[in-house]
Amino acid sequence: MHVSESELKDFIVDSGLVSRKDIDAALVEAKKRGLPLGDVLVGSGALTEDALRRIQAYVLGIPFVSLKEHKIPVDVLALIPEPIARTHNIIAFKKEADTLAVAMLDVEDLQSIESVRKKTELKILPRLTDTDSIKHALLQYQKSLKDEFGDIISTEAGKLRVVAAEAETSGEELKKMAEDLPIVRIVDTLLKHAIVQDASDIHIEPMEQEVLVRYRIDGILHDAMTLPKAAAPGLVARIKVLSNLKLDEKRLPQDGRFKMETEGDRVSFRVSVLPTFYGEKIVMRLLRETGEGFTLEALGFHGQSLERIHSALKQTTGIILASGPTGSGKTTTLYTMLDILNTPDVNISTIEDPIEYQMKRVNQTQVAPAIGFTFANGLRSLVRQDPDIIMIGEIRDGETASLAINAALTGHLVLSTIHTNSAAGAIPRLIDMGVEPFLLVSTVKVIIGQRLVRRLTEAKKEHKLTKAERAQIALDAHFDAALAALKEEKLLKENTTIESVPFYKPEPSGDSEDGYKSRIGIHEVLAVSSAIREVILRKGTSDAIETQAKSEGMLTMLEDGLYKAVRGVTSLEEVLRAVTE
Repeated sequence: MHVSESELKDFIVDSGLVSRKDIDAALVEAKKRGLPLGDVLVGSGALTEDALRRIQAYVLGIPFVSLKEHKIPVDVLALIPEPIARTHNIIAFKKEADTLAVAMLDVEDLQSIESVRKKTELKILPRLTDTDSIKHALLQYQKSLKDEFGDIISTEAGKLRVVAAEAETSGEELKKMAEDLPIVRIVDTLLKHAIVQDASDIHIEPMEQEVLVRYRIDGILHDAMTLPKAAAPGLVARIKVLSNLKLDEKRLPQDGRFKMETEGDRVSFRVSVLPTFYGEKIVMRLLRETGEGFTLEALGFHGQSLERIHSALKQTTGIILASGPTGSGKTTTLYTMLDILNTPDVNISTIEDPIEYQMKRVNQTQVAPAIGFTFANGLRSLVRQDPDIIMIGEIRDGETASLAINAALTGHLVLSTIHTNSAAGAIPRLIDMGVEPFLLVSTVKVIIGQRLVRRLTEAKKEHKLTKAERAQIALDAHFDAALAALKEEKLLKENTTIESVPFYKPEPSGDSEDGYKSRIGIHEVLAVSSAIREVILRKGTSDAIETQAKSEGMLTMLEDGLYKAVRGVTSLEEVLRAVTE
């Protein structure tokens, strides 16, 4: 039942969906990177995943189903537990008599089919689907779980009134409160709910009369629930116990961490406790240790930007930098590049704060400033570990910058992040740290500037900009650069103008209350060319460096955002929000 590469190639060419020239180029790329042809075509944007899956289904003689068009009955969906559905990409969507139709990404996954058959005692009818359909179905699991979590929390919160008088208590009494069954259930449910909602942070904020719980989802804070004020002492005590923090210390900030395992998820929580006027506020950062790996294409890189990064990754020495503010996806970009570089013939070592994702075959070390183990000290030790590739979590000071430069000069490929507003701004920042320009031009290969924008859901609405709107935004030069990139990648016809290009606006739907779901990067990739080296040696400003980079074809973050807005990946408003923050 396998679709061979030659069968797939012939059918795609015959269908006219992709030109023979583009197919041949994709075959070369697939062979070079060890990827299936279909994945390369989808990653490059030459073919949509929906089209690829429909072609595969046709060739295999198996029906294709889009779950976005199905309202799956709750009892049918529940026949396959959510962790199994998510791990194996298999969704039960239709039950008739003694048969169960299941949608899958891989209809050759016979082990999953047999497992579902044994569990349900039904005849299984496999159907091919696409990733968006699987995600849509998984959201239905989340909705039913959300209702379940809400019921648990409201029930348990009703039992908390008896502890209201025990707000000021000793450490021993706080420990007992932390083990109180309603508090344990509320905290466990709250954490699981945040995981299901795909939150990156949980805020537990004491107010005058209540406790406000908020989740940061796709970079935006949302109110999740309110709890009675009586819950505050127990909530704080419970989280302090989990994080191994001092229960009776309420005057000073504290930091800790703990791990939680649910079915299909292993999540590390970084905890920060801060005294405020109405009590101790808790913020928890969720770090998923079992998250799926990314590709550069999935992160939003494309065209010339993607080629420049792959070219830099082929080097055995030098520095690759990711720049941007906190929460802009820099660490994810570094891990994705490490995943590409992570082959049996190299030794990779990292120094991080903290270790956010665990990687096989990578020697990961976490800094501990409290005992004097800093990035600089760790880096000195790493270079004695015979590494080929070094990843430094962040270049924060001149000492770390100097050691990173020295490592690159002595035969290592160094990956790191730096806090600047643009790719070009990284150069003056390093010079301010004390790095000599002649050392920068000898080592820095590529600098990636990035932000994150929210993705539009499929329910998005088409919208064409009026002349007045374009004049108000005043971005015509940037629009021209974005359209040129789209034309170069054969995503728009040569005669397309800004007047004829549709943009898109978010539309609330069952998938998302605000019309957005998940995030993608907007990037600028600055390759340090000979001309840019000359600008650096003259101690040119970041504006001068950026001007030269743009003349060599670099898309700025704003222009890449407009590129993605034209493609319907995100909205124009979201791009402007991200680049003007």
